[in-house]
Amino acid sequence: MITEIAFVGAPVTDMKRSRQFYEDVLGLKTTSEMGSGNWIEYDIGAATFAIGAYPDWKPSENGTMVAFEVDDLDAEMARLKTRGVTIVMDTFDTPVCRFAMISDPDGNKIIIHKRKS
Repeated sequence: MITEIAFVGAPVTDMKRSRQFYEDVLGLKTTSEMGSGNWIEYDIGAATFAIGAYPDWKPSENGTMVAFEVDDLDAEMARLKTRGVTIVMDTFDTPVCRFAMISDPDGNKIIIHKRKS
């Protein structure tokens, strides 16, 4: 029986560029660095998001996606746009949430998400 998500990982091709994006642009804080700097983890609430740079693990715009919860979706999307982040899908409303989709420098898709009350 699965009891929780241990972590979600995204493959990247250029660790320096990817760390700049995830840390400087998105604001994630490194909590663990392993594999001679090829594996970086970011604890976010009770979950962990990781990026890894390995020759046999390739990024894909059609691969696994992560959704990051934010306090203010409109403010966060405005901030990301000023940073030149690629917007894949602008803000969209559903009955339970609002979200937008961006991509990292390798084309991995990321949802910026806000649950409705």
